[in-house]
Amino acid sequence: MSTTALKEAPAKGRDLITPHWRQHAKEIQKYGTVIRDLPIGLSEEVRTEITARLNILLADTASLRDLYKKSHWQVGGPTFYQLHLLFDKHFAEQVELVDLLAERIQILGGVSLAMAHDIAENTRLERPPRGREEVPVQISRLLEAHKIIIEDARALAKKAADLGDDGTNDLLVSNVLRTSEMQVWFISEHLVDMPLVHAK
Repeated sequence: MSTTALKEAPAKGRDLITPHWRQHAKEIQKYGTVIRDLPIGLSEEVRTEITARLNILLADTASLRDLYKKSHWQVGGPTFYQLHLLFDKHFAEQVELVDLLAERIQILGGVSLAMAHDIAENTRLERPPRGREEVPVQISRLLEAHKIIIEDARALAKKAADLGDDGTNDLLVSNVLRTSEMQVWFISEHLVDMPLVHAK
């Protein structure tokens, strides 16, 4: 083997194992569209309508997820320990719902919202201040967010059922609604003015 060939062989080897990380290309699917021919028994029109509505619900759910984490970090006072743990539990449950909603959008052939700035642009939840708030205000803010999500999930579940989208209907009823209702129950009890030691 010539000297030139020996020098070229290691260079070719390096080329084979060098990552090609500066790549750019056009999007393979635009946001707001669905894959035209998808064999799941739902028309393109139905899937387009449902994915658009699901993306708004996804944005709200992702915002509620983050609101729970903010509350988990910033809660204070005599119920700190209980609420610190409860908010983190609810955060984890919302993480699961975000994943289920995003995957449902993809299953329907759509494109799910994913980035924080897209979530912020599309959510209907009121943005909290950056600073800390008192516990009753934190809980009230969480309950308001749940109200928006529950009302939308009920309406969308009915719409999905009317359009024959049983998968979306089941996801909304079995996961989003039941989880949200349970979380509302758990946190709303912390706003009941109940004596701790002596009955009134």
